[in-house]
Amino acid sequence: MNEPSKCIIAAVTNDLRQDQRMHRICHTLAQAGYKVTLAGRRTPYNIRDSEKNQPAYDRIWLPCRFQKGKLFYLEYNLRLWQYLMRQHFDAVCAVDTDTLPACYLAARLKGKPCVLDAHEYFSEVPELAGRPLEQWIWEAVARLLIPRLKYAYTVSNTLAEALTTRYGICFEVVRNLPLHSATPILNKPDTPYIVLYQGMLNAGRGIEAMLEAMTHLKGVQFWIAGRGDLEKKLRRQAEPLVQAGKVVFHGFVPPEALHQLTRKAHLGINLLEDKGLSYRYSLANKALDYLQAGIPSLQMDFPEYRKLNQQYGVFVCLPDLRPDTIISAIQVLRENPSEYQRLVQNCWKAAQVLHWAEESKTLLQIYQRVFAEPIK
Repeated sequence: MNEPSKCIIAAVTNDLRQDQRMHRICHTLAQAGYKVTLAGRRTPYNIRDSEKNQPAYDRIWLPCRFQKGKLFYLEYNLRLWQYLMRQHFDAVCAVDTDTLPACYLAARLKGKPCVLDAHEYFSEVPELAGRPLEQWIWEAVARLLIPRLKYAYTVSNTLAEALTTRYGICFEVVRNLPLHSATPILNKPDTPYIVLYQGMLNAGRGIEAMLEAMTHLKGVQFWIAGRGDLEKKLRRQAEPLVQAGKVVFHGFVPPEALHQLTRKAHLGINLLEDKGLSYRYSLANKALDYLQAGIPSLQMDFPEYRKLNQQYGVFVCLPDLRPDTIISAIQVLRENPSEYQRLVQNCWKAAQVLHWAEESKTLLQIYQRVFAEPIK
């Protein structure tokens, strides 16, 4: 058990309750004896937990006047830096490059270690595609600060190799594996055939292509669980489908309820657009959440999903995001129940191996080294 004085503050720019990866990480560190605080921003969608769902770690919502763009990132890092300078901590964890300026500076001024948890290849995210100035700024921030760090980890082997090569420090791998579920696979009615998207409604997630495909699919219902920047746009696009009962927006679903909702679906989707190395090298939470819930999913034919599929046979990997490609993949599974059941059984087998209890050991080893080695 770690000394109570070992305090870790982690910082994100998103809504704390929608970040299942950080919930698992913070909960694991708290259970290991660290005093953990997760800092995020206050948004119009913030939802507080009921008393029975309070996590084992502390959380702080930092207010921001701006909610997007360069002024948001500038304001958030200033407010985060001010918050960190008022707090006691033994290590600070910057989650992605967009929190690194404040975290690195506060850690440097206090003589404490700064750890980078890179969920993404930040300068390669789709939101920066076609915005060379913003992309240059974030890459400059990364090149200035990341080589000065001693500890960093990310979500996939492919991404770790790319980041290690780019920034010259060793990135370890802590994958987005979900908690293990021992619940049996549900028997679902044939209709409606439910296809589920869970996660943030942000750029490059392929939801628009799925909505277009839905106009041609019969007997299929598309569930969307999550909120984000594109929610209003997606609701406008889907309005005729919603009225026809073919699309259901569930909004934000708390993590404790999301697994049960996922288990009711027949098929999950994680259709990332190939707009940058961040998505191409990703290993998204939702891909593994679908697997743990015992449902096959449509994934893009990107390196990490291809590797997992070759090993476990749990996905249908698509070569492109054209609506007719999506339609064909769904129809093949619906018309071939034996193939669908094979994927379901493979998901169930893989779920016994790909879960957080094992992956979290790497996380704890990283922080053990953080506190064991002197700051230089």
